[in-house]
Amino acid sequence: MKNIVLIGFMGTGKTSTGRSLAQRLGFCFIDLDQKIEEVAGMTIPEMFERYGEAYFRAREREAVMRASGRSHAVIATGGGTVKDPENRRTLRESGVVVCLQADVDTILQRTQTRGERPVLDGRDEGDRRCAIKQLLEERRALYEEADFTVDTSDRSPLQVVDEIVRFLRGRGGLHA
Repeated sequence: MKNIVLIGFMGTGKTSTGRSLAQRLGFCFIDLDQKIEEVAGMTIPEMFERYGEAYFRAREREAVMRASGRSHAVIATGGGTVKDPENRRTLRESGVVVCLQADVDTILQRTQTRGERPVLDGRDEGDRRCAIKQLLEERRALYEEADFTVDTSDRSPLQVVDEIVRFLRGRGGLHA
């Protein structure tokens, strides 16, 4: 096993789980959104505002390529990273893909701050719950391509990490 890739909708815990999982396994942790911001010298909302989503997605594709070239990494993707077929192929080739999911109420509670999530903010139109449901449905089939899925709704990041580690051990991909 080269890497562990965490995919899933925004607010499902990819960053917090990813940090804990990397620490537990002695892997490095790569948060793609953070790397994109570092390279671009601006926040993701600023990228969307100044240059649009296409610009951001191009930077995201570059970050996926860089991160996938690593080994022994836990890679936390952005919620929409899987929309790009090239990203999905590259990430799948780089390691085991784990999808984190949560129910709509949990996602709503975790993503309530506006201004931090441009895709969701752009779809919101005063009904964030409806926007979340629509985006989840649009991406459902893409998330279902994962090797393993964990519901994070009522679990702490450490409980999610335990479940991922059990899965990895069960498939013989982890000996820690």
